[in-house]
Amino acid sequence: MALNWRNKKVIIIGAARQGLALARYLALHNAQVTINDRRPAVELRDEMEALAKFSVTWAVGGHDPQIATGAQAVFVSGGVPLENPIVRAARQQGILVSNDTQVFMQAVPCKTIGITGSAGKTTTTTLVGRMAQVGSSGLYGRSWIGGNIGDPLINYVDEMQPSDLAIMEISSFQSELLTNAPDVAAILNITPNHLDRHGTMENYIAAKANVVRHQTESGIAILGRDDPGAWGLASEARGKLFSFGFSSLHEGMDGAYLEDGLFFIRDHGQVIPLPVADVIELRGEHNRLNVLAACMIAHAAGLSPEAMREGIRGFRGVPHRLEFVRTWRGAQWYNDSMASAPERTIAAIRSFDGPLILLLGGRDKDLPWEDLAKLVHQRVDHVVLFGEAAGKIEAALGVRIPGNRPFSQVRVNTLKEAVLAASRVAQPGFVVLLSPGGTSFDEFKDFAERGERFTEWVLEFSETLR
Repeated sequence: MALNWRNKKVIIIGAARQGLALARYLALHNAQVTINDRRPAVELRDEMEALAKFSVTWAVGGHDPQIATGAQAVFVSGGVPLENPIVRAARQQGILVSNDTQVFMQAVPCKTIGITGSAGKTTTTTLVGRMAQVGSSGLYGRSWIGGNIGDPLINYVDEMQPSDLAIMEISSFQSELLTNAPDVAAILNITPNHLDRHGTMENYIAAKANVVRHQTESGIAILGRDDPGAWGLASEARGKLFSFGFSSLHEGMDGAYLEDGLFFIRDHGQVIPLPVADVIELRGEHNRLNVLAACMIAHAAGLSPEAMREGIRGFRGVPHRLEFVRTWRGAQWYNDSMASAPERTIAAIRSFDGPLILLLGGRDKDLPWEDLAKLVHQRVDHVVLFGEAAGKIEAALGVRIPGNRPFSQVRVNTLKEAVLAASRVAQPGFVVLLSPGGTSFDEFKDFAERGERFTEWVLEFSETLR
């Protein structure tokens, strides 16, 4: 049930996408909104212009804990740590600390699907959204897709009807304050990620677990059974539990599985064939697992196998995730800028069989690089390191042995320099892969901007540097 925000004094920390969306919603619901951001006003002109029509107050240039005094609620945007001085002051005063996802879950009038995980959640959420859009006629009204991808759904919650379906990608930043869980909640996998924000792996797992922990007995939980982190939360499920994975589905367990390359779901003993294997165009085994997860989630929401097939048909992936850019100097160039953790880069490398040039770097998230380093020595022909994390990755890779992979390794400062360095060793039949393993924040606003610049430079240099 939506809360009454009329005349409530609320603080929103962080004037990014989620914070601005929540500010609009709360202002429209007559709250007294103050937006706080560490950036000075001169750097927030676009954000201030976006909210010019709304009655909001700005408190910028730092995080003064005095701002919390007298507030009824403090809301944090995704990039704001809970150690923020305003958040600490709010908790000391017993003030509610929340975020836009929790407000949305309190206000949404329709059925909800929430999808989280350390990797694969954007692809899986997009697939489920496509399945719902082609297959929900007569079952749901309108399907809404958003959350951590696209627009925050709080922008549209007042338009939603009880007959609709809301499909959300949920990050650990969004789920860490969640107490109202989605009707259908999926945890795809849990591997080390965002430890620079959460501090410990235990905190990170606890944040992810909230999407099933706070479900009611009528909820449906879907967990990756091959992933120890996700499957370790099976005991948290209070309602129906499904699993998905490449491993065999044990007797008495319901879930999605593969047999002889074909996709199936077992539900209450009934085996349901899924006619999807021949329409999958995504690269890599990890994407077959994403498809399997999406089918399981769609089934839990009541969608038909035919809707699953049509949702998968023609889908070649999301932008910045193993996205083909062009052929240059006989090599195929791919943009995998979304890979902001070593585990994602590992999955990307395994999606290709031929000679590989890897662009690796960005900003480190206090994650281990050793497993990726081992795979680089087995599979990567040339490595180009860039950004803040280059030194740490270089140390993990160790001393290069002449004649062994990688056959060359160079270190540069920027991604633009990395593109030029890669072009110098690119040959016909090679794949040049930007799959950084680190975040974009050392050089760019986000992974999307990083991917866009990479694509621009590849297209530009391929025309000017013959």
